[in-house]
Amino acid sequence: MELEKFELGATPLKESAMKDGKVLTLHKKPNLKYAWDNGPAIDRYLAELKKGRIIARKCNKCRRIMIPPRMFCELCWRPTDEWVYVEDTGVVNTFSICYVNWDASRIKKGDKPHLPAVIEIDGASDGMGILHVLGEVEPDKVKIGMKVKAVWKKPEEREGAITDILYFKPMRG
Repeated sequence: MELEKFELGATPLKESAMKDGKVLTLHKKPNLKYAWDNGPAIDRYLAELKKGRIIARKCNKCRRIMIPPRMFCELCWRPTDEWVYVEDTGVVNTFSICYVNWDASRIKKGDKPHLPAVIEIDGASDGMGILHVLGEVEPDKVKIGMKVKAVWKKPEEREGAITDILYFKPMRG
């Protein structure tokens, strides 16, 4: 079966039309202001991070303990039931050796690469975890399944953000 070619019949815009002012353009710097509402689950999660604790939500129907916490179970289609503290330890689920900075610039020659990883948090359900970075480990020593522990900022430096955990380091023994 041969498909018919469908054409809209429009005339393509030419770059010269833009340069010659034949196309209406508007140059304005917008004054945009943003507000962000964390919602009750992430708000509590961030407040607990400031205290040096990791908290999750439990669904009593499917028995999952979810991190990051959410107020609604996407498997059971019902509200979650309770807050549960989980450990600040876990297992590397996946990781990357990254030679690009967070601003998309290349890492300077000689600097160590970043090690972003998904950490399955102990006490949460299988597959539940957070994206963070690894530290105190050489890139060639990182392994999937490696046990890690959170390294926290000093209590007086915490601000209620995921960065209150500086990184996850390998657990010895």
